[in-house]
Amino acid sequence: MALIGRYNRLVFLHEARPGAYLDGGDHGEILLPGRYIPDDARPGDVLDVFVYRDSEDRLLATREKPYATVGEYAYLRVVGVSPSGGCFLDWGLDKDLLLPAREQTQRLQNGAWVVVHVGLDSRTDRVIASMRLDRWLDPAPPAYEQGQKVDLLISGETELGYKAIINHRHVGLLYRGELGTPLAVGQRMPGYIRGLRSDGKVDLGLDATGYARVAPLSDRILEELKRSGGRLPFNDDSSPAEIREALGMSKKAFKQAVGGLYRSGAIRIEKHGISLVRRPGS
Repeated sequence: MALIGRYNRLVFLHEARPGAYLDGGDHGEILLPGRYIPDDARPGDVLDVFVYRDSEDRLLATREKPYATVGEYAYLRVVGVSPSGGCFLDWGLDKDLLLPAREQTQRLQNGAWVVVHVGLDSRTDRVIASMRLDRWLDPAPPAYEQGQKVDLLISGETELGYKAIINHRHVGLLYRGELGTPLAVGQRMPGYIRGLRSDGKVDLGLDATGYARVAPLSDRILEELKRSGGRLPFNDDSSPAEIREALGMSKKAFKQAVGGLYRSGAIRIEKHGISLVRRPGS
């Protein structure tokens, strides 16, 4: 059976004036409008499509890709506000995504950007958005490992730092003091699990931890030293923002990697930066 609000692989049954009709299982035949039919498609072929309901509640298929599917979180722009208080969001398809008034946590205006969860309304079987982010998180205790790489979506800001949705399933915190530059709600980025608390909360970082972090960062610093002629203008006096922008790592990670390189004799630490130790034959 075709899954609404998700990508499906459906069999091309037959073609008519509106387009191709696909086998939706218990949902019956689902129309793929003519403009989306591949030139070489024939009845019997299996097509990769996204399935959703149009404004008249009919199931449609498309080969366009929305910015998010059911079960995912996204940062979307308001492109319309209805008299009933609901909003419409641009999610990459011809038909905008409804954010019902009941699913809003604040009143929105045209042009606003908002982090939402994309889900399926149990009452209408339509894909809708919700600003009530915590409601859709996985209630099971997180099973991440320390140092595990994850995908993050910045969803809010607190006194301590930034809340982030982890892999569309859980929420964690990036501590402000460990970041080189400010972040913005809606940013997507890779991150790492720093720790799991007994209360189920997750601490995050933008760099891996332990040796798994230091080794590749040390290699990166050596490559940058070679590329820049053997010297880099960064040391303890450099700002976190400068280091993050130039090397893509936090100042704390930079200092750990530089310490390891210095102890191994690979670099010298100077007044205005670090330099590569040239060995015979290198």
